[in-house]
Amino acid sequence: MPFTDYHKKMLHDFTLAGKRMRLWQRPGESYGHVLMKALGYAMFAPVYPNLEIEIRVGLRYKPDLIAAGADGMFAFWGECGQNSIRKTHWILKHTRTEKMVLFKIGANVNQLVKQIREEIPAKYRANEKLTLISFVSEIGNLTADRQIAKVSEDWFEKFEI
Repeated sequence: MPFTDYHKKMLHDFTLAGKRMRLWQRPGESYGHVLMKALGYAMFAPVYPNLEIEIRVGLRYKPDLIAAGADGMFAFWGECGQNSIRKTHWILKHTRTEKMVLFKIGANVNQLVKQIREEIPAKYRANEKLTLISFVSEIGNLTADRQIAKVSEDWFEKFEI
């Protein structure tokens, strides 16, 4: 691949929860990461109508998915793909996010769930504040047409941490 091609962005057209969305795949970003943002949007936009994708919020970290609450705080924060426990802990501790969701594809998450429970104090995870969604490995094939009205329950496992 020529050097110039590697640095081009790719644009993906989706229809998510009835809304046309165009998502950029940046150089070095996997299609799986873009797909998780799309799936997360389709899952949570009905609950958080002001949900946005990759908006800077003026903090140390930029969320993949974010929705502000009525009080101006974060009602929802979504992180897709690789995400350190340290980062998750920081977000939960410093942002007062009401709901945080971690999205993964085809991952064996049992060890991760155990590790998060050991390393992030329960007070930051109380009242189902932290959820992990693990999409099935075949999710790319299941959503190949990029028309995702809703995310079928057999496409993922959900873990309240």
